[in-house]
This record gives sequence, structure tokens and C-alpha cells, in this order.
Amino acid sequence: MRRYPAYDPPEYVDWKPDPELVSAYRAGVHSDDERGRMVAGLAEPFLLELYRDLLRTRLHDIALKRWVRTGVLSKAWLGTGEEAVTVGSVAALERGRDVVCPMIRNAGALHMMGMPLADMLRGYLATSDSPNGGRDLHLGDLGMGIIQPISHMGTSVTIVAGAALAFRYRGEDRVALTWVGDGATRTAACHEGLGVAAAQKVPAVFIIQNNQVALGTRVDQHSVADPDRWLDAYGIPSWSCDGNNVLDVWACTRLAVDRCRRGEGPAAVVAETFRMGGHATHDEHEARETFPQELFREWGRRDPIGLFEAYLQGRGVEESTLEEIEQGVTTEVEAAAKEALVSRESAPPPERALYRGFSEGGVLVGLRGRLP
Repeated sequence: MRRYPAYDPPEYVDWKPDPELVSAYRAGVHSDDERGRMVAGLAEPFLLELYRDLLRTRLHDIALKRWVRTGVLSKAWLGTGEEAVTVGSVAALERGRDVVCPMIRNAGALHMMGMPLADMLRGYLATSDSPNGGRDLHLGDLGMGIIQPISHMGTSVTIVAGAALAFRYRGEDRVALTWVGDGATRTAACHEGLGVAAAQKVPAVFIIQNNQVALGTRVDQHSVADPDRWLDAYGIPSWSCDGNNVLDVWACTRLAVDRCRRGEGPAAVVAETFRMGGHATHDEHEARETFPQELFREWGRRDPIGLFEAYLQGRGVEESTLEEIEQGVTTEVEAAAKEALVSRESAPPPERALYRGFSEGGVLVGLRGRLP
């Protein structure tokens, strides 16, 4: 894909595929027989849709970073380098049937579940016609199966456990999925949610998104034990994957989702990845001063989009096809950004600052619908 020197991490600007990493990328999924058979059976249209979603997710973040640099926004929370964790896991779900509760860095889940890119960008601009009426940049739309997240990390585990419990009580063949960072796995809410999900055997999938850093603290400094070990203590089976390999993430999540659909209870996926920046755009310089540059260099070589492009070309996809897809997505994101900026100028201010979506007859309700 095209690189943007003003906005991309420096490690991505002159990125070239490392033949050794490309070979490892290709071999990674196939090292497991079951995952290998699943990936081998994927048709080209599905693979190209994964590529589109990876591009949309990256370019959405670049649009936000451009707004920060030009003074439209004061800061933004980006997921650059982690796109494959979001895209691969959502691709394993069924849109219109399953639900997600994303963290703010899982923005790709929003457009994959059906939210227009312009609405996602309006959320940051706090326009009254944004999905949350300009009240909160943590976006959701229950009608699309997107449960609005909150800032408290780890709490989404309890929320999704509750949604999945509702599915089980109602006898619905549906799955709820959320992501939790390595640092947030130390919170009480995370473990309370896992305990309930396991005890009640709910159809929930938990993506443990280990991006090596909790706020500004390295994972090896906040004492996160091997997640597979403590997930075993709850009786929750888990699959570990390369979080920068969208196919590996998809295959593991699909196995977890299939378990839920069989009525066997919750499952987890542990994805190893890395955030190529700070906690938000305001502290990128601090992050690069705090952590070893070798960490950024090593993970920068494993750009999840660049490696997937090389994988696709190895499967016979023409470079011109990828370029055509990228041009279409670039045009789409640019149009969405322009539309959102116009909305900022023309949309009337919110009538009031209170959130009008608490409950309606005891049923969870959002600004745009309810959880069906």
C-alpha cells in the first residue's frame, strides 16, 4: 500500500517485505493442520475483502492523524499496527446476527459491522448527527450489533458476558465478542466477566489483544502471566495466534466462534501484536523515548498490511488488483472525511448533553435502536 511519511510510523515509510518474514507468514497458519485447511479453503473474494477492511482501518486512522496535525482534533487513539487483530476476528462473525463490543482502537469493527466511515469520523468531531449524538466518541449502534464501549478497560468482558447470557436464555444462535488488552486483563471486571461467562457457559469470545504495552508500561513489567494458563483456570479454552497475521487471527476466532455455536460455552483467542505509537497521538514521542527502538524496528518489519499484500501476491493476486482496491478505499475514506467535516459545520448543536439511551421497559436501548 501507499506509505504516508507525514502520518505513518517511520518504520513503515520505506517498508519492504522481508522474504524470511513473508515465508514465515505463509507457513504460520499452515503449521497447524486444522487452521491450515481452513485458510486453504478461503476463496479469493473473501481474501480481497479482508484486504479492503485492513486498508479501511489503516486509512481511517491516518485521516484522524491528519486532523490532529492540522488542528481539527486535539488527539486520537489509533490502532496502527494492530489492524489484523480486529479485522481477522470480526471476519469470523456473522454480520446482522452476532454482536461486538470494541475498544476504541478496534475501529475496524465498526465499519465491518456496517457503520458508515463518515459516522465513525463524526464521532470524533462530536457532531449532533454522529451515532452518539455528539455526546461520546466511544461509538456504538445496537441496531448494527455494536455495543458502545466505555473508557474503563476490562469492563467490556462483563458487558459481553451479559449479552451472551441473554442469547443463551433466549435460545438464540448468536455470539458476542470483545477485545481486552494485556494490561486490562489485570482488572477485576475482566476476571469477574470471565468467571460468569465460564460458569454460565455463554456464547462469548474474548480476544486477548497483547500489544506489549499497558498505557506506558511494558507487558513484562506489569506481571501478566501466560493468558493460556489463567484461562485454563476458568475452564475457557483458548487459541494463540500471530496478531499481525490476519488469517491466523481469523482461523483461531472462527474455531472459537464455532465452539460457541455448538453450545459449548465461551472461548478465547490470545493475539500477540504491537501498537506502533503511543497511548494516543499526544504521547507518541514519549513512547519512543520510553521503549527500546529495537521494539519498534522489529514490529515495524511485521506490518500486517504489507505482509498480507505479499501473501496475496504469492497466491497469484495481481499487483494491479491490489492497487485498484486501494484506490477505491482511499477515495471512500477521503469522501467520508469531507462529509464529516461538512457535518461539523452544518449540523445543529445537540439539544442537550444528557445521553438519552438508558432503558426502555427494562430493555437496553441506544440512540439508534436496541439490542434485538
